[in-house]
Amino acid sequence: MSAPASTRTVLVTGSAKRLGREIALALADDGWQVAVHCRDSLEDAKKTSADCARRSGSSAVFRANLANEAAVRKLLPRVIAHFGRIDAVVNNASTFEHDSASSFSFAAMEIHMRSNAGAAILLAQALHRHVVERRAAASDAQSDEAAQGASAYGVVVNLLDQKLWNQNPDFFSYTLSKAALEAATTMLALALAPQLRVVGVAPGLTLSSTMLTDAQFSERHKLALLDRSSTPQDVAATVRFALENQSITGTTLLVDGGQHLMRFERDFSLM
Repeated sequence: MSAPASTRTVLVTGSAKRLGREIALALADDGWQVAVHCRDSLEDAKKTSADCARRSGSSAVFRANLANEAAVRKLLPRVIAHFGRIDAVVNNASTFEHDSASSFSFAAMEIHMRSNAGAAILLAQALHRHVVERRAAASDAQSDEAAQGASAYGVVVNLLDQKLWNQNPDFFSYTLSKAALEAATTMLALALAPQLRVVGVAPGLTLSSTMLTDAQFSERHKLALLDRSSTPQDVAATVRFALENQSITGTTLLVDGGQHLMRFERDFSLM
């Protein structure tokens, strides 16, 4: 299957449910063809893809274990083979498992680094290669591709975390992996320009989890300068903005109601 050059395609990792699903649906509402990625949540991914297709006309599901380098390297070529091209990657998927300074191990660090940082870097690398090859082929064919402005370039959005600017020692390996991805956002922006823009988006406490009751989540969501942290809709809107604004690269947009400016001794889930 191939797509006309005017049709934009985005891969959203971890988009079967929760925040990734909200991002995928918001982008589909903007007309993006959405490649819905999942690891195990296949039925949820199929539902998200169907909902995206009703909005934008085209979507598909792609399974891959982002902790497996070979699987990550195959992911973008599979998306390109299906849609004909890809224009953006939103690195939303995250491993989020608890450890601390006292329980830290190489194994825990590696699990988080592979899926949260390594996979995002490889996908940015692959998107850059695709954009370079696509523009070279268009130039050789004397196509209008090279003259299409923003649509001829690529964008990567990396989902980070406000806790990088408001650190506590909980979820030690997770935080290390997100810190690595934040640094990679800057380095990739430098290395892959001008073909790629690379932007970070850092939410605050956005969704509840099994570690929080509804009452606890409601209480802690209000622990922000604006009396509310981010909602899934806030984060999705910021991802849309990062994808569209052609002057942003190598920086992170914090979407957290000001939580990063406050001091929390523990992670929200362990307060």
